[in-house]
Amino acid sequence: MQTSFPPEALADPAMRSSEAVIRKCVHCGFCTATCPTYVLLGDENDSPRGRIYLMKDMLENQREPSAEVVKHIDRCLSCLSCMTTCPSGVNYMHLVDHARAYINETYTRPRSERLVRRLLAFVLPYSERFRWALTFAPLAKPLRPLLRRSKALRPLAAMLDLAPSHVPNPTSAQSSHVPGAKARVALLQGCAEPVLKPQFREATVRLLNRMGHDVIFAPGEGCCGALVHHMGREADAKAAARRNVDAWTTEIEGAGLAAILVTASGCGTTIKDYGFLLRDDPAYAEKAARVSALAKDVTEYLDGLEWLPVEARGLTVAYHPACSLQHGQKVTDAPKRLIAKAGFTLRTPAEAHLCCGSAGTYNILQSEIANELGTRKAAHLDALEADVIATGNIGCATQIARFSGVPVVHTVELLDWATGGPVPLALR
Repeated sequence: MQTSFPPEALADPAMRSSEAVIRKCVHCGFCTATCPTYVLLGDENDSPRGRIYLMKDMLENQREPSAEVVKHIDRCLSCLSCMTTCPSGVNYMHLVDHARAYINETYTRPRSERLVRRLLAFVLPYSERFRWALTFAPLAKPLRPLLRRSKALRPLAAMLDLAPSHVPNPTSAQSSHVPGAKARVALLQGCAEPVLKPQFREATVRLLNRMGHDVIFAPGEGCCGALVHHMGREADAKAAARRNVDAWTTEIEGAGLAAILVTASGCGTTIKDYGFLLRDDPAYAEKAARVSALAKDVTEYLDGLEWLPVEARGLTVAYHPACSLQHGQKVTDAPKRLIAKAGFTLRTPAEAHLCCGSAGTYNILQSEIANELGTRKAAHLDALEADVIATGNIGCATQIARFSGVPVVHTVELLDWATGGPVPLALR
C-alpha cells in the first residue's frame, strides 16, 4: 500500500514502524475471510483491511480520530487471525496497538467510557483489587437489568455477568524446589488467573516439579501489561513491562533461568513482544529482548521435554486453541500433541481459527459482539460431544464456560492429572 507520511511524522519511531507495516499490505482481502467481526457484521470497516485504511488515514494525516473511526478500531478483538492468513507478513498487531495508543492520546471519549476504562485499568491488573471487586460483585448482580438499559452502563452489566458466584480462596505463590533439578524456570504469577483459577498454576507447578524442574515466582513481578496495552494505555503497559523485566533479569543474572513460562497465552503474546515494546528504551531494550527470547507458553516448553509415563483416563477432549496462542504465538501443534500423548482422545471444532469473544476486556467493552462469538464457539465445541473442553488461556476458559455446559479446564490440568496429579476441579 502506498503511503505519504510527512517527514515530521516519520521522526517518531512509532510512526515509522506503522508506516512500514501499512506499506506491506497489498489489499488482497484474504484477511476478511478469517476476521471474526467481518464474519459477523459484514462491514468492510470491521475487517483488518478496512481498519488498515482507517488507521492509515488517521496516522498519515495526523487527524484527530472521529467517533466512527474509533468505533471500528474498538471493535477489533486483536485476535490476530488476520496475521495467520496474511500472505504479505503484515504485522497488524503492532499497527493496531499504535493506533489505540494514538487514539488514547488524541481522542476524548464520552465521560462514561472514560470512567469504565479507568475502572478496568485500576482493578483488573491488580490481583487483590480484582479479588475484592469479585467478592462484592454478587451484591450488585440484581442491578444488571437496569444497567443494560443504558448503553453507557452496559459494560458494568457485562462485568457482573462475568463475575463468578464464588471466588476461590487465595493461594500464595511459592517457589518450589526439587532435589537434583534438571532446570530452573520462572512461572508468571499474572493478575486475573490466580484469582479466578488458582488451580491452573497449582497444576503447572506440580507437573513441572514431577518433571524435575525448580519453579520460581520472581519477587516484584506482576501483570504483564496486556490489558492496559490493548486499551491504548501505552505508558502503563511499558511500566508493567519494565517492572517484570527487572524482576526476571534479577533471576536470569542470579541463579539463571531456562525459561519464563506462561499459562495464560494472552500474557505470553505480550511478554514475547517486550523486546519490541521497549525497543527504543536504551536502559531496557537489550534486557527486554532477552526476556522475550526466554518466554514460552507452558505447552510449548513441555512439548520439548522427555515425557512422563501416563495413566490413560479414557476421556474425549475438545481442544479450543486460544487466538493468542495459535495466531499471536504460532503455537498450534504442541498442545494437541501433549493431549494425545497423555492418553486422551482429541477433537477439534469447526471454525477453530475464530475467536471466542473474550479478548482481554473485549467481552466487557464490546459485550454484544463477544456474546455472539461466545455462543457460536460454544456451539461448535458442544457439537463434538466431548467429556471436557481444554484451552490455554484464562479469558477463553471463562468465556466458553458461560455458553457451554461442558466442563472447561486448562490443558495443563489434564496433563497433571494424567501423570499422577489430582482430578481437575471442573471434573469433580
